[in-house]
Amino acid sequence: MSIAFTFPGQGSQAVGMGKVLADTYPEAKAVFEEVDEALGQKLSDVMWNGPEADLTLTANAQPALMTVSLATMRVLESKGLDLAGSVSFVAGHSLGEYSALAAAGAFDVATAARLLRVRGDAMQNAVPVGQGAMAALLGLDFEAAQDVAREAAQGEVCQAANDNAPGQVVVSGHVAAVERAIDIAKAKGARRALLLPVSAPFHCSLMAPAADAMAEALAGADIKAPKVPLVANVLAQPISDTGEIRKRLVEQVTGTVRWRESIEWLASEGVHTFVEVGTGKVLTGIVKRIAKETTGIAVNSPEDIDALIEKLNG
Repeated sequence: MSIAFTFPGQGSQAVGMGKVLADTYPEAKAVFEEVDEALGQKLSDVMWNGPEADLTLTANAQPALMTVSLATMRVLESKGLDLAGSVSFVAGHSLGEYSALAAAGAFDVATAARLLRVRGDAMQNAVPVGQGAMAALLGLDFEAAQDVAREAAQGEVCQAANDNAPGQVVVSGHVAAVERAIDIAKAKGARRALLLPVSAPFHCSLMAPAADAMAEALAGADIKAPKVPLVANVLAQPISDTGEIRKRLVEQVTGTVRWRESIEWLASEGVHTFVEVGTGKVLTGIVKRIAKETTGIAVNSPEDIDALIEKLNG
């Protein structure tokens, strides 16, 4: 029986995120300062004070979410957490893979922040605004959603981008193709199918320019073997080799986030507790839908931190 730490992806950001941590713990405050310095920007000010529109920008949201996750990790470590001694695996949803790798010591915080700034900019700029879209198809399994995407493409791009949970799949691609997918999904019995409020069509082949940018950025990044294996989005399998980490992070930009399969694999390996480290509780809710016999804990406040340390020590 073991524990996995998970790290949230885009959509979990909220104005005020991490402020209580920074005000309460010097270890957390130091992480926010380190990211601000690495990016040459007061990202912490955007995180704590908004405006929300600025925080939601992909280039800000991605490093911001990582910052809160890593600030939380630093506090946990200051209270005695030994990741390798307590946790069997780490996993992160999309950008959360960078948070997971930084938490496991593969990247330092500044490297993760700079990589995510490149990633956010590259993903935003890969497709002109208004040409791409994403939609959630609710009530269809992954294979059915893939069939919908293929039927909707009609010479354009439409791919299954996120396999989040049973009956919760996101498709991504050209606007017209994604709109066709919504109509086809409803005709095939989807409970709901709706456009998502995103700024670009993530995790599909339209992101190829961003994948090229990340290949270049990752080639020059200092990456160490993580203290515990990362369950990679594109594989739903654990990896630790630094060359493979680089490869899979590049593939992830255009590839499907296989979150459902990742959680199923972790549960099959005896993981009984999933700890979501950072902002929000999105992954905790999703995990409960995938692996009903497991326990999910979201850790993003001083009270959550103390409760987790007590549980780990118990």
